[in-house]
Amino acid sequence: MQHCLFSVSYAGFWGQASLDLPQFIRRAAQLGYSNVMLAGKRPQLSILDTDERQLELLVETLDNAGVACPVIAAYIDLGHAGAVEVPFLEMQIAYVESLCRIGARLGANVVRVFTAYESDQLPFQGLWQRTVTAIQEMADRAQSFGVTIAVQNHHDLAVHTTALLELLQDIDRSNCRLGFDAWSPALRGEDLYEAARIAAPHTVITTNADYVRLPRFRYCPAHVNYQPAAPEYMRAVPFGAGCIDYARFFRGLHDGGFNGVASYEMCSPLRGGGSLENLDECARQYLRWMNEHKLD
Repeated sequence: MQHCLFSVSYAGFWGQASLDLPQFIRRAAQLGYSNVMLAGKRPQLSILDTDERQLELLVETLDNAGVACPVIAAYIDLGHAGAVEVPFLEMQIAYVESLCRIGARLGANVVRVFTAYESDQLPFQGLWQRTVTAIQEMADRAQSFGVTIAVQNHHDLAVHTTALLELLQDIDRSNCRLGFDAWSPALRGEDLYEAARIAAPHTVITTNADYVRLPRFRYCPAHVNYQPAAPEYMRAVPFGAGCIDYARFFRGLHDGGFNGVASYEMCSPLRGGGSLENLDECARQYLRWMNEHKLD
């Protein structure tokens, strides 16, 4: 299993400290990571900003740091239902193809994508077929760069493991696999071991973060009491300190035959704040936990 640090953790999106990509790559190496996953959007690996000079700098930085970049993360929503005359799907397919081209230059052989958020404007079956068709074309275009598309269980469509495997079967491309994570099935109550075990043969990457559940209540003055509010708030915490049973999850992946990239991300407000010191310590804690559990 390849341990990897996701650059979005140092992108500043949730008020945390931010680093540019060369700084991030060097820091990942200093923290003990030999692999990085790069976020394919501003302020990091944007298809609009990554010119030949920037690519050469990133290749040189990776080489000098002794770090590989096996995965690029694309950010898409194939359920976006805007004006019918605007080619939203074409834009996203072109975006993913551009990241495949950039990724291949950096040595990446995987581009991670999402499916679709559901929308009242799109009937479910139509959204399903739209997603299948778009990802098929992404995979076909990725093929010429030697890149595999990894579908992450993140957005609404096919977020349950059974549905995700059905979607993958409909896509039916040898270079389309899964980016299978624990937090979504854990939050929705799936059995983590069984979900991971059946997804493992189709999985090339897993992206990991840990959370605690914070119950929510609203005060009702008329009753001098509190009313439960849903859903609970999920707060990111150092790896191994949360409610997600990662030992069970990784056991399922292992028993199912997974031996790909395991990437750590800090992608929401984090216990301890967003200082570089806290981010670095959480990144180290992930490696400590993985090594203690012999997940290397």
